[in-house]
Amino acid sequence: MKSTPNPRNRVRYVAPNKKEAQHNINENITSQVVRVVGENFEPKIVSLREALEIAERYELDLVEISPQANPPVCKVMDYQKYLYEQKKKQKEIKANSAKTQVKEIHMGPQTDDHDFNFKLNHATKFLTDGYKVKVMVTFRGRSIIYKDQGELLLLRFAQSLEDYGKLDQMPTLLGKNMTIMLSPKSKK
Repeated sequence: MKSTPNPRNRVRYVAPNKKEAQHNINENITSQVVRVVGENFEPKIVSLREALEIAERYELDLVEISPQANPPVCKVMDYQKYLYEQKKKQKEIKANSAKTQVKEIHMGPQTDDHDFNFKLNHATKFLTDGYKVKVMVTFRGRSIIYKDQGELLLLRFAQSLEDYGKLDQMPTLLGKNMTIMLSPKSKK
């Protein structure tokens, strides 16, 4: 008679949580002769053992920064501090990068002048605020037969806004929607 395995007794495989190092550090350096650089001494070409002793003397790490060079270049530095500063720089760059937002304006193919001007004013405000504007004409039911009216409406819309923004793409029909994209003009 076979007994069923107890799920509590199973050994699970857990992937290692350690990230692979970006650089070769200390004993992981494979070259026997390296060029050592650092802030407290002049660059020189020494054996790997001597380079490790120099790093140990300053209580820092020996980091291979240019493995393709002949001989490879290794820098004596605090590697954890270096990684921290790199991560900090990446966060700063990400925070400072401009995130463009897209505002949408919807119309029908037979939108009259008052509604057109109302939506035009909204688009003008969006473009002056620095947003991209996606203008969409939606065809409902049998109104798809007015594709040419929708295209003319979008081109008239883009022409009315040429002082505030530039046309990124000509009218394109996807399903029952015809769209254009407008980007704000850069302020000089």
